[in-house]
Amino acid sequence: MSVALDALLAGVRTGQRRAVARTLSLVENDSPHLREVMRRLAPDSGYAHVVGLTGAPGVGKSTTTSELVAELRTAGQRVGVLAIDPSSPFSGGALLGDRIRMQVHSTDNDVLIRSMATRGHLGGLSAATPQALRVLDAARCDTVIVETVGVGQSEVDIADACDTTVVLMAPGMGDSVQAAKAGVLEIGDVYVVNKSDRPGAQAVVRDLRTMIALTERADGAWKPPIVSTVSHTGSGVAELLLRIGEHRAAGEASGAWGSRRQRRAGLEIQALVLGTLRRRLIVGQHDADGLVELARSVREGELDSYTAADRLLEELTN
Repeated sequence: MSVALDALLAGVRTGQRRAVARTLSLVENDSPHLREVMRRLAPDSGYAHVVGLTGAPGVGKSTTTSELVAELRTAGQRVGVLAIDPSSPFSGGALLGDRIRMQVHSTDNDVLIRSMATRGHLGGLSAATPQALRVLDAARCDTVIVETVGVGQSEVDIADACDTTVVLMAPGMGDSVQAAKAGVLEIGDVYVVNKSDRPGAQAVVRDLRTMIALTERADGAWKPPIVSTVSHTGSGVAELLLRIGEHRAAGEASGAWGSRRQRRAGLEIQALVLGTLRRRLIVGQHDADGLVELARSVREGELDSYTAADRLLEELTN
């Protein structure tokens, strides 16, 4: 496998689409070779600007993504796209396949698009997203766009996975003030009112301005701008890209850029540790008499659940 892996990783580093696709499959399938792949690609990471797009279903995330890709390619950038889709209940694969909306880029070798299934992971992303981002980063993508699944108000994981979070809204999608209470409007670095040619768009812009003005922030901190777009015509997309670039420049100047990336790396490590413990627990449930005995002790009141959890954790980590 060593020679084949050498060739595969060499292909990733030069942005070969087939090599990138095969490596992303290793990530999604949690291959036994994944640790070695990530170890060897680690020095090649930290290059790409990761931009997350989130919002309720129907706001135009996929169309906006496609138009952003076109603008970035005009600027000469190599672009990666992770489109997170719901899982098929039968195969576990990506159900919608947002690549259908991006067929215009299918023949461009400098656009790397991958649909990934959530596979039951909540928060709008796939559990494999962090490692997939590292693969696209190593493939020398200048910008990687992550489009969340579109489940609505619970899609807040994107803020921890990306450098810049773009929240899309549209007129006629419900009460924007009520949506703000759920947390989606607390994570945005840039807000977009898409389908702004429709009635009610200016009302959404006004509501957003009010909510942003009421948000407490430190002196000199980034104030999220609002961009009006009509993504199916491309109107406003160039301004959106400009605002995304301004967010990066402001973060680099203030130091927030590096802090955000370090937090992201820390959360990635935590997720891997918790995943390892979860797998050990699930595998051990079939023959772990210790867990059965701890559960019996808690049931009988002989032991409190916190002490039982501490003992189980000690057993799992030894």
